[in-house]
Amino acid sequence: MFGSVGKRFSEAARKTEGIAGDVWQHLKTGPSITDAAMGRIAQVSKVISEGGYDKIFQQTFECLPDEKLKKAYACYLSTSHGPIMGVLYVSTAKLAFCSDSPVAYVTEDNQTASAIYKIVVPVPHLRSVTPTASQQNPAERYIQVVSVDNHDFWFMGFVNYDSAVKCLQDAARGGCKLCVL
Repeated sequence: MFGSVGKRFSEAARKTEGIAGDVWQHLKTGPSITDAAMGRIAQVSKVISEGGYDKIFQQTFECLPDEKLKKAYACYLSTSHGPIMGVLYVSTAKLAFCSDSPVAYVTEDNQTASAIYKIVVPVPHLRSVTPTASQQNPAERYIQVVSVDNHDFWFMGFVNYDSAVKCLQDAARGGCKLCVL
């Protein structure tokens, strides 16, 4: 009897330790731990005030009539200018990322502007989803998403990395059964 209880307790402790590590890595990924923590608090406040991730997803992205949001993940998009904090949405029709705040860029006439950073990849256009880790720091884990037109996107700093890997890989296979809300 104690063997099975001990085994379940050990498994729960392992999962809790993994999620705590993911949260810590998420906070360390941003420019500062304080900024990352404040960004997450602001994002949770937005989710509550706007009625949940589903409503935000529908307001942010053009959705098909029968499209359903399966899961939303707080994470970062890795770019050549540094990580961009946002939310990665997985729906029955698309994978979509939206930054939490506007990202600055330089226009053609050398002016500085800012805009919300968005990415949309239709599910049929997903070629591969590959989990990977930094060789120098194995706690730094990434998910590479490649589209059929060879655009690749690197997501990192997931609060629940293992769940994100399973959900995204299932979406790439055309399913998304594993990531039901």
